[in-house]
Amino acid sequence: MKTKVLLVLSASLTASLTFSGSAFAQMKSGSSSSNTNAPANPTAGPAASADIGKFSSWDSLMKQGKAGNYLGGTVSVTGAGLPWDPIAVTVTCDGKTRFTSTTDPKGNFLIAPTKTDDSAVGNSDTKTKLAAQFVGCGVQAALPGFDSSSITIANRNLTDDPNIGTITLKREEGSGGAAVSSTTAAAPKDAVKAFDKARAEWIDKKPDKAEKDLQKAVQVYPQFAEAWYQLGKIQAEQKKPEAANSFNKAVAADPKFILPYQQIAPLAAQAGKWQEVVDSTSHELELDPRGNAQVWYYNAFGNFKLNKPDVAQASAEKAFSMDPLHTQPNTEQLLAVLLAGKQDYAGALAHLRSCLTYTPPGPNADLIKQQIAQLEPAVAPSK
Repeated sequence: MKTKVLLVLSASLTASLTFSGSAFAQMKSGSSSSNTNAPANPTAGPAASADIGKFSSWDSLMKQGKAGNYLGGTVSVTGAGLPWDPIAVTVTCDGKTRFTSTTDPKGNFLIAPTKTDDSAVGNSDTKTKLAAQFVGCGVQAALPGFDSSSITIANRNLTDDPNIGTITLKREEGSGGAAVSSTTAAAPKDAVKAFDKARAEWIDKKPDKAEKDLQKAVQVYPQFAEAWYQLGKIQAEQKKPEAANSFNKAVAADPKFILPYQQIAPLAAQAGKWQEVVDSTSHELELDPRGNAQVWYYNAFGNFKLNKPDVAQASAEKAFSMDPLHTQPNTEQLLAVLLAGKQDYAGALAHLRSCLTYTPPGPNADLIKQQIAQLEPAVAPSK
């Protein structure tokens, strides 16, 4: 029974990796109708957001927030410009991650309380109660290689001003790695000009032009790690095979630049290169021991495929604890597989049933239902 159940769960989990997103870590959040405000994956693009609309509507959403349904703020980086990639923002209550968000290209972020079944759309009292769940919670930004200031959400943010303020990021002394490459400061003017032009084109959703200017930047300055990285991202979004080479060029130019590793692992996972997945994520975690939900998930999945269940479970549990909005929707499924491997069928079944509460209808939800059907006989009380 154990072997049959584990094989079925393992096969369907591997299949769900394909259904859940592309090889380039552009997985959408696993939100359901009761969790429509979950943020999109931070690598999804210049206007990463979920069902709350594009960040161009940030001002109007903040005005709506006076009723208590939205809070927001800004992230600034001391001594450097904002990175291309969205910066992760975390709301922590009583030591636990309760909400995650990301910044737009201007550094703005939104805290949009998740809806519940009894929340009436348009009912400001209900919305205020939803936002009130965050009063007293701390808000910080997360960018590898940087220390973040913290803001505490106060009652006045629900009634007077939904803008909670500015979070400041400062370079962390002695950091092993960073989300900003040290090679950027040494780039010649022509390379920087092409790089900045490419960023403007990328924000304007002109990837072809951005790609050409990034290619100019790396031609002028082959050690331009950030330009190689952004070039790889654009190529990956277009499913070009050159993407992997660009990410590897970024790593070669600056081994302490963390962001390329976040792209290499998903690519390797799609290719079934599990040792490469583990090596890439392990190196990233050496540079940034705290990690994030994505790196811990891929580290867990890679170790699971290499038959290291204890290591996989420890990593999966870290990913799960850091991801209350399930931006890595397969994490809980992986935990279920690992528990089933230890014959904890009741625990595995509980996780799978939880998955159905936030997984949208489609192939992945169907696979979860199949997994549940396989486990239920093992959990049913004997007659």
